[in-house]
Amino acid sequence: MPLTTPVTSRLPRLLAGGLLVAAVLALVACGDKKTPAAAPAAPPVGYLAVVLQTQGLHTELAGRTRASQSAEVRPQVSGILQKRLFTEGAMVKAGQPLYQIDSRTLEASVKSAEAALARARATAQTARTNAERNAELVKIDAISRQVFDESQAQVAQSAADVAVAQAALENARINLQYSRITAPISGQTELSVVLPGALVTANQAQALTTISQLDPIHVDITQSSSELLELRRQWQAGVFGKVESSGAPVRLALEDGSQYPHAGKLQFTGATVSQTTGAITLRAVFPNPDRLLMPGMYVRAQLATGESSEAIVLPQQAVQRDPAGKPSVQIINAENKIEKRPIRLGQALGSQWLVLEGLKAGDRVMVDGFQKARVGQAVTPVAMRMNGNRVVEDKPATPAGQAPAASAAPKP
Repeated sequence: MPLTTPVTSRLPRLLAGGLLVAAVLALVACGDKKTPAAAPAAPPVGYLAVVLQTQGLHTELAGRTRASQSAEVRPQVSGILQKRLFTEGAMVKAGQPLYQIDSRTLEASVKSAEAALARARATAQTARTNAERNAELVKIDAISRQVFDESQAQVAQSAADVAVAQAALENARINLQYSRITAPISGQTELSVVLPGALVTANQAQALTTISQLDPIHVDITQSSSELLELRRQWQAGVFGKVESSGAPVRLALEDGSQYPHAGKLQFTGATVSQTTGAITLRAVFPNPDRLLMPGMYVRAQLATGESSEAIVLPQQAVQRDPAGKPSVQIINAENKIEKRPIRLGQALGSQWLVLEGLKAGDRVMVDGFQKARVGQAVTPVAMRMNGNRVVEDKPATPAGQAPAASAAPKP
């Protein structure tokens, strides 16, 4: 016989279960109610206060080194080269012998010219004696006037022959001197392209060697005409003062990026624009006592172009650019909110930018914390300062002899 539970006996358990479900639903409903969130704290961001300062301006241009003087050594007489009298690559002085050419034929030419001069002088002496004798005879009509005139003409002709023979002798002696080739200038020699025993000819196209004067040394710099026009417009607009180009200091950066230790001076600025490159050539002179600079080296020259007494300079990290490449900065306004402001940049000054337009003294330019805040958001400004090329927090200096204040203990 099956056992059944009466309905009246199950009611208390059903009522208890219903009450339990209602309690759980009430708790869930209470948990769904959200507590209002607190407003986010203003994030700290670093800024630099804009100040006006005196700033020297310069431009960096490409250039090539060139010897201040250079001479190609060529023979002025023909002959067999007997000796090389210098060490290749060594320094030589003006007038120092470099090569010796076989001079035997030149010595014979000198002797022949001396003999011709002696003969001309003897002929001239005879002509003068005859002329003096005929001058006496013509007085007593012992000879005709024509004979007297011819004797006088013979004297003049013989004197001219002596002059010609003397010039020929001088020329032969000069050629004999040219058999020893000397250095036309002081400087450093290059490799010799001929060896003893070679035949050389007067004024040949190939130089025997080249002598270059390297101290001082020239640096030829090229500047585009468009850059020069912009620079002159800025001078005329008073953006910054003009620096006199004559004698202006110039610094050099070498091919490996190192700085050349000696400063040079700008010697002149060209007055003609190249039709092929559209550039103007400038020349600077540098001392080169250690022969560190050699002709043909590629260098970067830094020239002073102006000076501004009210310049605004910002680190490059403060400047942002939009997809079109237009620069802007983020300003912290009087309400400590971030604003975006477009600016116009000038030239780069190392790791900084020269700002031409868009800022004024006292503006607070954001330089740190770009990931923490966005335009329009309230922030907590933190003053920064430049320490060389780095931006660091502007902390007050601790007085001498006083330990820095201990930080407050965190509240529980």
